[in-house]
Amino acid sequence: MRTMVPEKPKGFAWLVVGAAALWMGLAILLPLVSVFVEAFRQGAAAYFASFQDPDAQAAIKLTLQVALVAVPLNALFGLAAAWLIAKFEFAGKGLLLTLIDLPFSLSPVISGLVWVLVFGANGWFGPLLDQLGVRIIFTYTGILLATILVTFPFVARELIPLMQAQGTDEETAAVTLGAGGRDIVWRVTLPNIAWALVYGVLLCNARAMGEFGAVSVVSGHIRGLTDTMPLHVEALYNDYNFVAAFAVASLLAGLALVTLAVKTLLEWRFSSELASGARR
Repeated sequence: MRTMVPEKPKGFAWLVVGAAALWMGLAILLPLVSVFVEAFRQGAAAYFASFQDPDAQAAIKLTLQVALVAVPLNALFGLAAAWLIAKFEFAGKGLLLTLIDLPFSLSPVISGLVWVLVFGANGWFGPLLDQLGVRIIFTYTGILLATILVTFPFVARELIPLMQAQGTDEETAAVTLGAGGRDIVWRVTLPNIAWALVYGVLLCNARAMGEFGAVSVVSGHIRGLTDTMPLHVEALYNDYNFVAAFAVASLLAGLALVTLAVKTLLEWRFSSELASGARR
């Protein structure tokens, strides 16, 4: 006997959709639009003049330098960790998964404080590093370490479920046919996870460029030296330089929108490939 499921009233469905759209407009679109409105409040000339400031240029440069190092390192770590967790059974597997998820449960401020406790002037290794003339905290190195810590789960967490779902059948078949480890990685594994890998890298990059809490703890807020773009926005806003603050914030928002557009394109492309593969 077929069970009939009652249909939802159309009026109720439209009410739910309208409520969701209203909430998204208030929580996401309105703040985003306000950033660009405030950035251009005094015209395009004032907007572009904000980026002529040497401190703003230094902040943009530092943000890009940190992302260019942190993202590839986390991509390599995520790929290796996902391969290990999805393809092999070993003691401590659950612990490794927990450690990968740990930055998601920690406040970014705590993630930055960890490095201060380890490498700060009164930290575990701070006095020794000071004797050697090495500085970690309030330098590029400290900012890089803080960024790596808060962003390293993104690539791994995108790859692990996919690689677990794919299993090891294709790799096993490749070994049976005489393929070596390098050939298996480049010709079997990577093509199957390419879109997920790029997707994870995009998310990692967006978080790396927009990170505030962890970087704020280890940076020292030295303008022109250790201020990243989010920290520079805060400094400008506290100085009541609202146009410049929103101008730099709009650049961050623009990068986020580009990331979102590429993410959506990748999701569409990946879904299309899955659908075409299912039809075959």
